[in-house]
Amino acid sequence: MELSPYFLKLLVAKTQPTCRLGKNKSIFQNRLLHIVSLLNQTERDIMAFQEKIVLNPIGFVKTEAVGDEVKDKSRISQIILNSVFIQALDGITGFSHIFVIFYMSQIPEDKRMILKVHPRGRMDMPLLGAFATRTNLRPNPIGLTLVELLKVDSNILTVRGLDAFDGTPILDIKPFDPWDNAEKARVPDWWLKLNEEKR
Repeated sequence: MELSPYFLKLLVAKTQPTCRLGKNKSIFQNRLLHIVSLLNQTERDIMAFQEKIVLNPIGFVKTEAVGDEVKDKSRISQIILNSVFIQALDGITGFSHIFVIFYMSQIPEDKRMILKVHPRGRMDMPLLGAFATRTNLRPNPIGLTLVELLKVDSNILTVRGLDAFDGTPILDIKPFDPWDNAEKARVPDWWLKLNEEKR
């Protein structure tokens, strides 16, 4: 809510009788302007949280995997890109792996505000905030997976290890390079336990 200069002058004039003249008047006006500034900032913050973002898919997933089969990292699937983006693929075959960013459209609305979960759904794991896990139950169900790029044929990318269902909308793809590695990455104890169990 932006206050016009006219309204500010009127507000100051209306409140002047409650203030002494001279220095106190100046202090009051400065404080009043500060309060109005804070109100304007609060209004902008609220509007930022309410702002809608519209993303258009660049393609979709094609796979025969169903259910937990999508978790198989050896499974091969395809990304069917909108043909208008073919030129954006120039040079991508120079990379062996790519990040695939996709929209998990099968997550129902009522599951997107589950803010605390057990990793992997295991009750022996600590109850954590969704943002501290890789759960698919998120306010914005966006998936991110590193996959091996096997082949590019026109607008079709063949990849290995994409854990997304058939028809899943693709939002973006980005090449992977060694700069994405964190040399001194730290992970919690529960993750180390899960990783040890995978061996």
